[in-house]
Amino acid sequence: MPVPERWDCNIYCLETDDELTLRTNITQGFLSAYSFTMVLEGWLTLQYNGQELTLQKGDMFIYMPGLSITILVASDDYRGICLIADEGYTLELPVVRNAIRTAYFPLLEFGHPRLTLQPDDSGHLEQLMRLAIRYLNSPNPLHGESLRLIYSLFLSDLSAIEDRSVHNHRFSPRVEELFLRFIQLLPQHFVEHRDIAFYADRLCITTTYLSRIVRQVSGRTVADYIDQMLLMEAAWLLQTSTLTVAQIADRLHFAETTTFARFFKRLKGCTPKEYRNNNTAVS
Repeated sequence: MPVPERWDCNIYCLETDDELTLRTNITQGFLSAYSFTMVLEGWLTLQYNGQELTLQKGDMFIYMPGLSITILVASDDYRGICLIADEGYTLELPVVRNAIRTAYFPLLEFGHPRLTLQPDDSGHLEQLMRLAIRYLNSPNPLHGESLRLIYSLFLSDLSAIEDRSVHNHRFSPRVEELFLRFIQLLPQHFVEHRDIAFYADRLCITTTYLSRIVRQVSGRTVADYIDQMLLMEAAWLLQTSTLTVAQIADRLHFAETTTFARFFKRLKGCTPKEYRNNNTAVS
C-alpha cells in the first residue's frame, strides 16, 4: 500500500503483510504511541512486555505506549490493518480527556493486549480503520479534523467492545477494584499530590502494593500516570486558554516556570511556548 502523501505524525493507518510487519522490528521497540493491529488473514506471533502472544484472524492487538514489543514470526499469508496514534495526540482528544477528568475508567486502559472480536465488531472497526486510510490520502484541507473524529469514534467503540469481553476479568476482583479506585482518585488530586504515598494512604494499602498493582494491570508506573495527567492538563490549557506559561505552571503547582518548561519538554519534545505556537486553538 502506498504511504500517505500527508502524515502529520499524529495518526497513521495502513494495511500490512508478513514482510512489512517483520520490517517494523528495525525501528520498533518502545513506542510513544498507541497502536491497534487487527489480523485479517493468517497469524502473527509477537513478544510484548515479556509475554509471547499469537494473534489469529479476528484478533485485535492493542499496544500501550512505552512497553517493549518484538515481532517474532508471521505466516506467509498474514494480512493485517494497523492504526497508530501519537500518545500525546490521543490523550488530548476530548473523548479521552473527558473520560479521564470525569473519573470514569480511562478509555485507553484496555484490559488485555489481545482482544478476540466478534465478526460484526471486527467488520465495524475495520471499516473505521479503512476510512482513516481514505482520509490520510484525501486532498481535503480539513482531513485532519476528519481523522480526529474517526479516531475518537474508533476509541469509543473499541472501549465498549472491550468492556463486553471476557478478557476483561483476568485480574482478581480486589486488584481490579484497587486499580480502578486509584484511577478515579487521579483526576481529583494529581495537581496537588504527585507522591505515591498519598494515593496508597487513600486506598489503605502500602506504596509497594499500589506500585505492584498498577504495574501488574497496566505495565506502567504510578509516576507515569501522574505525569501523563499533568501533561494532558498542561497541553489542554496551552491550547484552549489565554493563561501565560507562568500562570499555567502556577496552576499546576510547579515551583518554578523553568521546572514546568523542563517537565513539558522532556515529555512532549518541545517547550510550552513552541507547543502553543504550533496550535491554533488560541489566537
